[in-house]
Amino acid sequence: MAERSVVIVGVGHASGVGAAVARRFAREDFHVTVFGRNAEKLKTAEDSLRAISGKVSVVVGDVTEESTVRKLVEDADRSNAPLEAAIFNAGGNWPSAYLDMDGEFLENMWRVNALSGYFFSKAAIQTMLPRKRGTIIFTGATASMRGRANFGGFASAKAALRALAQSCAREFGPQGLHIAHVVIDGAVDGDRINNFLPALKAQRGDDGLLDPDAIAENYWTLHCQQRSAWTHELDVRPWAEAW
Repeated sequence: MAERSVVIVGVGHASGVGAAVARRFAREDFHVTVFGRNAEKLKTAEDSLRAISGKVSVVVGDVTEESTVRKLVEDADRSNAPLEAAIFNAGGNWPSAYLDMDGEFLENMWRVNALSGYFFSKAAIQTMLPRKRGTIIFTGATASMRGRANFGGFASAKAALRALAQSCAREFGPQGLHIAHVVIDGAVDGDRINNFLPALKAQRGDDGLLDPDAIAENYWTLHCQQRSAWTHELDVRPWAEAW
């Protein structure tokens, strides 16, 4: 089988979604490039990847810097292992009361959650389009679909990312690129939830939180879909999640 590469941005702790997706592709012998802003957390993801494969590249940086993101994607597209999949998993969720938000807060939320997704997907499209193949997946959230109280900033940015993904799919799907958006509708059994809401896992019971590796399996399935039956949007949630 020919060598292949994947790049994932928004990778943190080994227990997170980004790292789980990276491991899923690594098990298929992809050269995996992971990008995140926290070097300490990224190291745990790197260690989990190197236990599977030696084809791992790790980059620490700011996903809102277009030049950094462009270089990341260009470097991930290797002459002996073309870039076949690009996963946008970056984002930040900071709650704020509606009247406490200001323009700076809203703009920062948009930059982290939406503008960076545009920078990343643009670079990936320009890399993949000449070959007329490749998969680009955006990670969404419950907020992509509805805005909760105190989450106006996050919801407005995630809704913007979803709209970008739809426009991207409608423009570049007919040109051979599979563009997908995954709505993660629920709490993920990862580093953040277990640190900030340690009692939640016990409260929800068995399989009450989203398993990162189970989420990653869906990303792999999207990448493998035959183009006569592509999925654009996929929502995932625990069996017991209210929705």
